[in-house]
Amino acid sequence: MVDETTATVTAQAAQAAQAAQATAPLADIVVGVDGSDESFAALKWAMREASLTGQSINAVFGWTHSWDTNSDEPDSEESWAHVRHEIAEQLRSWVEQASDGIDFDPERLKMTSVRASGTSALLQIGKDAQQIVVGRRSLGRVARWFMGSLSASLAETAQVPVTVVRIAGSEDETVTDEIANSLTPSNVTVHYTQAGASPAKPAQRPVVVGVDGSETSMRALDFAVQHARIHGLPLHVMFCWQLRDLGAVPGHETTVPSTEEGQRFAEKVLNETVEKAGIPGDVEVVANAFHIPASKGLIAASRYASHVVVGSRGLTGMDAHFLGSVSRQIINFAECPITVVH
Repeated sequence: MVDETTATVTAQAAQAAQAAQATAPLADIVVGVDGSDESFAALKWAMREASLTGQSINAVFGWTHSWDTNSDEPDSEESWAHVRHEIAEQLRSWVEQASDGIDFDPERLKMTSVRASGTSALLQIGKDAQQIVVGRRSLGRVARWFMGSLSASLAETAQVPVTVVRIAGSEDETVTDEIANSLTPSNVTVHYTQAGASPAKPAQRPVVVGVDGSETSMRALDFAVQHARIHGLPLHVMFCWQLRDLGAVPGHETTVPSTEEGQRFAEKVLNETVEKAGIPGDVEVVANAFHIPASKGLIAASRYASHVVVGSRGLTGMDAHFLGSVSRQIINFAECPITVVH
């Protein structure tokens, strides 16, 4: 049982820290740009975000080139300068294309091109950013599993929050639409994404954050609170649990608790987490604990959310690939933008 005085002091300290954070200028948003539709969506999202927060944006293009017999590698500083100029002009063209029609002060936009892979460039330049933003590639499920993705590997490696922006009309949506129509005994065309989707417009849907009581999930909750405040949206705090995730439930150190007992313990952990966060009173908060795997629950919530925030479990490399990480699965299959916080 948490001491009420201690909990109150902790909540007050959290509120003071959030107030100081709210008044302090935010670091830059770093965005990966490579000319793809996904990267354009990421840049547009970042510009809209920065227009609300007053942040600056650094559009980063990490480039590499395989020189062939018809095009020798530059062998002088002058030749390299010419290559860099062409790349800078290409980046400028992409930025102009992506930012068309968006109300954003160009004085707060920086463009950086660096000879490195996209992941390396973003990790290097974005190490002190408020967040790194990338678009999710439109790979199918099998391709994503075998090939991985820049967004998933970046989210696992970066030490700052990574936001992955998904564009509508992905390959998965096309296939699920085809499945829905093949199973529907009607000549009327149906769309899988319409079934059960939130009736609210995307701009009105809540921010959803997954928590489990860990320090990482507390940082995810802090990020989600700030995002909800900036956009004036309600915040839904979700604790998705299974018995193996709860650890030792009091009174059941040597026995297996029932689902009902697990639910009560999960709700207790959730309520303590929310109280500890000291969420400001101007943020509408709804907290729920659900008996479901975290990845499955948060992916389901993404259909009804404007944004999902989750903490990283810390799995990397082959562990993340074969054991699975909640953040990787949500990045691959969420239906709204997602931020992974370390």
